Amino acid sequence: MAHFDRNDVSIRMEGKKPLGGRIWIQGSKNAALPVLAACMLIPGTCVLRGCPAITDIECMCSLLKSTGAAVTVVDGDRIEIDTRSVREHRLPEKHVCAMRSSVIMMGAMLGRLGEVCVNYPGGCVIGDRPIDLHLYGLEKLGAQIWTEGNHIRAYADELKGAVIHFPFSSVGATQNVILAAVTARGTTVINNAAKEPEIVELCRFLNLAGADIDYAGTLLKSGRIVIHGVELSRLHGITYNVIADRIVAGTYLFAALAAGGEVALENVPIGQLDSICDTIRGMGAVIDSDGSSLTVNACDRDRIVNLPYIETDVYPDFPTDLQSPLLAAACVARGKLAVRERIFSSRFRIVEELQRMGADIAVEGDTAVVTGGRELEGRTVIARELRGGAALVIAGLCASGITTVADSGYIRRGYQDIVGDFAGLGARISYVD
Repeated sequence: MAHFDRNDVSIRMEGKKPLGGRIWIQGSKNAALPVLAACMLIPGTCVLRGCPAITDIECMCSLLKSTGAAVTVVDGDRIEIDTRSVREHRLPEKHVCAMRSSVIMMGAMLGRLGEVCVNYPGGCVIGDRPIDLHLYGLEKLGAQIWTEGNHIRAYADELKGAVIHFPFSSVGATQNVILAAVTARGTTVINNAAKEPEIVELCRFLNLAGADIDYAGTLLKSGRIVIHGVELSRLHGITYNVIADRIVAGTYLFAALAAGGEVALENVPIGQLDSICDTIRGMGAVIDSDGSSLTVNACDRDRIVNLPYIETDVYPDFPTDLQSPLLAAACVARGKLAVRERIFSSRFRIVEELQRMGADIAVEGDTAVVTGGRELEGRTVIARELRGGAALVIAGLCASGITTVADSGYIRRGYQDIVGDFAGLGARISYVD
């Protein structure tokens, strides 16, 4: 599927066909990326099982290779990382500028090599995403940081534990500080740490590899993580299973809500989906849980109505990554929905494309108001970022006629094979050059 990484590949679908069947949810992008970065700290071999075959993972593997690590992909979803030969502290611009998550390599490389040189990170254009908190946290641990043109350089003779209080919860900054503090001398306390499941997974992975992180009793209650630094030599290779992707699961739940039908999702992190399932139930679909699977039934279209108001927020509230799929589903549900975006400043880029399909959406500041019950019409639309691109596919599944989503390479950053997944549920959908 390598040619699907290209942005000039489009996704074409014929809508107005309910979905039905079962689908296996891939491993989590947002959990796997920081764990891959954490492998930099471990002078041995780690094996990650269940990694999604997506371009962001490929990009992170390329970053690891650029430092001297040996990275081998086995059977598609198992990655072996041997970092015993890591020497290079400069990360290549090509990969750093392609993915914002590359910034978390800073903490890991400071912990392993004591220095790093990196470009300002890239990724999706969804508003202001400064890295000030990342740099603040690393400086508190003793790193000297300066800029040279478009490069950030960081150096530390020795990282030392510190008390760090974030003014607001940041997933990436929390991850960067955790990675740097694992081998720092002394104890680090992070207050107002991010509480996302991906933070828990990073701490769990590192503890299994020999780190000493206290998070289980304090993180979800008070947002506090305590890291007792250990010698680098204490860290050792492990085999680790990547959790399922809650955002992919949520995307497919909203797709079923929008297109109609009955869909069973297998390998689902049910405990992480409370706010999403509450929203979908509130909009009239029926969701049943059975162990690690969820079934969503949206066959009765008369019951599908919009909630009056939803806002995005940090975990465990409604995730910003599912705001665009929610908007797509809201276009065809009856009634009005106001969505307030509290995380990113420019995450309504999908609105213009949905309007071209016939959606009634008005944006005022950080809030979009959707008047639903309109029939969407197939058009050629453009994916401008990852989650918005997936949401346009959802819109195409419930639109009349043919919809073509151009620049689908953005979608491949987070979804292994969105076309194959929906085709398996009965959608009339394909990749086209």
